[in-house]
Amino acid sequence: MPEGLLPTITLALAVGVRVLARQGAVIKRLSAVETLGSTDVICTDKTGTLTHNRMRLRSTWTPHGTPSGSETAELVRAAARCTTVTRESDGRLHGDPTEIALVEGAAGHAAPLDPADRDAHRRACFRFDPRLRRMSVIDAGEHGNLRVIVKGAPEAVLALLAAGEPTGEARRAADALAADGMRVLAVAVRELPPGPGAAAPRRQDAERDLHLLGLVGLHDPPRPEVAAAVRRCHEAGLTVHVVTGDNGATAAAVARTVGIGTPHLQVITRSESIDDQELDHLLRQDGTEIVFARSSPETKLKVADALRAHGRIVAMTGDGVNDAPALHRAHISVAMGRSGTDVAREASTMVLTDDNFATIVTAIESGRRVYDNVRKFIVYIFAHLTPEVVPFLVFALSAGAVPLPLTVLQILAIDLGTETLPALALGRERAEPGIMSRPPRPSTQSVINKGMLVRSWGWLGIVSAVLVMTGFFYVLWRAGWHPGDPTGPGSPLHHAYLTATTATFAGIVTCQVGTAIAARTDHAALVDIGFFTNPLLLAGIAFELLFTAALVYAPPLQNLFGTAALPLDVVLLVSAFPPLVWGSDEIRRWARRRHHGS
Repeated sequence: MPEGLLPTITLALAVGVRVLARQGAVIKRLSAVETLGSTDVICTDKTGTLTHNRMRLRSTWTPHGTPSGSETAELVRAAARCTTVTRESDGRLHGDPTEIALVEGAAGHAAPLDPADRDAHRRACFRFDPRLRRMSVIDAGEHGNLRVIVKGAPEAVLALLAAGEPTGEARRAADALAADGMRVLAVAVRELPPGPGAAAPRRQDAERDLHLLGLVGLHDPPRPEVAAAVRRCHEAGLTVHVVTGDNGATAAAVARTVGIGTPHLQVITRSESIDDQELDHLLRQDGTEIVFARSSPETKLKVADALRAHGRIVAMTGDGVNDAPALHRAHISVAMGRSGTDVAREASTMVLTDDNFATIVTAIESGRRVYDNVRKFIVYIFAHLTPEVVPFLVFALSAGAVPLPLTVLQILAIDLGTETLPALALGRERAEPGIMSRPPRPSTQSVINKGMLVRSWGWLGIVSAVLVMTGFFYVLWRAGWHPGDPTGPGSPLHHAYLTATTATFAGIVTCQVGTAIAARTDHAALVDIGFFTNPLLLAGIAFELLFTAALVYAPPLQNLFGTAALPLDVVLLVSAFPPLVWGSDEIRRWARRRHHGS
């Protein structure tokens, strides 16, 4: 029974959680660290995750071609008045980043906005509706005349224009701005006739027969570290889909900038209308990454369900209240710590304190590292079972002609004393080289597989058992023992027998040292990770050697555990066991790398 299995796995997961928290990812469930290691699909938002979420007004367009200063000022002033941002006591603006960019852009075009003055002249506000993709306000001008200001997605606003408005030209201009990676908003107005119901009409009555003022293009630069993170995803066999409410051309431009969709990017411009059959067909295409543009929270839920049905392990990002169902459906749900809502954070498995896509990739790498470390610990702890069992088999099969090479108390000293700290230290091992260059493991793969058992029981275990029994028989034969000779208390060979069992005990411990060094890597050579890169393991090895020396040479412990002081030649013999165990496994791994490399 591997007594240290539970604490070591728990510690490995807990350490992974702590490391990720320092790197910007707060994990709310320990088991999620292991799930991260098998993630093979990431469905990510665009704004704030791939980009900085720091909008800047970069371009404007008016129906009259090259806009004059007055036309641009009227356009940006109207866009800024159709916002809900507030100004804090320290002068900073608070609200949606898109609307903050509009207010700051207005100030940059000689049309500064005072939020208090804006609210004083406002008669009604129809807040942004993600399904309608627009917002509108009723504003009282300086002379008391009322007008409706509407801003939103170009396709949503242009559909409400009055007859004769330049709809076609505006669509072409919006496409050109979006192709440059900008978020495009259309701004339109309508003068309201005077009357008792003018200040409080219904939304559908207010948002009609509009006059187009123009388009504004907002630029949100991609995070510089995202391109490298996406490249690591592709090297690791992960697929990255973008699920965003933005325009398809805008999202596609950003996706291509950071490397998503290389070599092939599929853009779904109206994700809300996609049916299940078409969605299944799209998601089954190997090597294709998809931008789901103009998507809704329901779209996220459909994508998550479809990917799960295909057997994929899904990480899904979200920040809104309505994203909670999709976050619940994903295997790894990722909420934004800065821009996300409390509901999204509550529904998530992982919260990004920096809202950064690169942190998701770091978390996946950490999940793979933790999973590998658990397997390394299992290899280590299973390997010494063979040299513990073989002495009893030799005793039993010889019908007692060979005395018992190991006592029960010595086994307990190994299982509960010498092996624990090195095992815990293996749970802190760094990632092996190439950990993000191999494909995700299948979700059905067991932690323990045939190869691990062959390595631990069949290779490391047998090598250790041969060395340990060599040390046992060396001590007995040196004392003149022959099979069947009595070794009990009072017999001439009793002290030699105690020395031999002590050699068996010390041999297993030193073989553990070699196994611990060998278990640090599963594929790479030890030189690739460095001998001194895990100081906790070195400390654990030092502890078990000191603990063994105390049991061997301290008289009170000698009487308790049935040990005897080892002479120098036996000490030198068992001291050679660690390099022999580690070296044999190093040769095995070298041969396997050479075989797979050829």
